[in-house]
Amino acid sequence: MSETLSRILYVEDDHDIRTLAGFALKAVGGFAVEACASGEEALGKAMGFAPQLLLLDVMMPGMDGPTTFGRLRALPGMEAVPAIFMTAKVQPQEVQRYRDLGSLDVISKPFDPMTLSTRVREIWAGRQEAAE
Repeated sequence: MSETLSRILYVEDDHDIRTLAGFALKAVGGFAVEACASGEEALGKAMGFAPQLLLLDVMMPGMDGPTTFGRLRALPGMEAVPAIFMTAKVQPQEVQRYRDLGSLDVISKPFDPMTLSTRVREIWAGRQEAAE
């Protein structure tokens, strides 16, 4: 049984990237998106939004993406919410480090806004297939 992805908590400190990706995920992908400018903001909004997926920028001031992921996963009901990291650092050892943290995959920056939703759905579908 595959669960349809509809709710994404997106954390990105860069306003322009957050606006562009948020618009692409909503308008092109049809997702419900809660866009947050920081890990702290995400922690405050996550439980009320009940995301199915976390889409996290890696490099952010204050609390970076991996730390945000760990803190979100510690919240009640968020223990099993999967994540995808977005970063410009996509060397194989970096990607493996994010996967070791529990990330489903990594989307490289810069990304194509027109294909971002498709890529997210492909990663989600791969997760579903692996679980069956």
